[in-house]
Amino acid sequence: MTDEQQRKTFLYINRRAPFGTIYALESLEVVLIGAAFEQDVSLAFIDDGVFQLLNNQDATAAGMKTFSKIYRALGDYEVRKLYVEKESMDLRGLTIEDLMPITYEDEDEDYAEKPSIKVVDRSEMAQLIASQDVVLSF
Repeated sequence: MTDEQQRKTFLYINRRAPFGTIYALESLEVVLIGAAFEQDVSLAFIDDGVFQLLNNQDATAAGMKTFSKIYRALGDYEVRKLYVEKESMDLRGLTIEDLMPITYEDEDEDYAEKPSIKVVDRSEMAQLIASQDVVLSF
């Protein structure tokens, strides 16, 4: 069996706001661990999880560490697929412009910067979830 055949697809679903619980930070740590073991890692942001990707976050007033900048480094760990549910953004009055610019460098295209975030509708999200080997929800 080749390495590619042994590689599993992991989808980490983020449903909660970035602050007030440990779920968002724990999810990010688990994602980095999966990527370190060279698994095919994707993230999905649904419900209040879409707030995890808001640009210019600052949690110091809440007495918490702002960890959102770590998302920008995900491309360095081969984590390049971040899916955001359109309906969740719409319900919260958000657009793609409200989210931080997360990119990766595509080695196959002379290291061109490409966006990691893809907005998908609810039916596309359901198909994505169904296609994964492992799905973990935070």
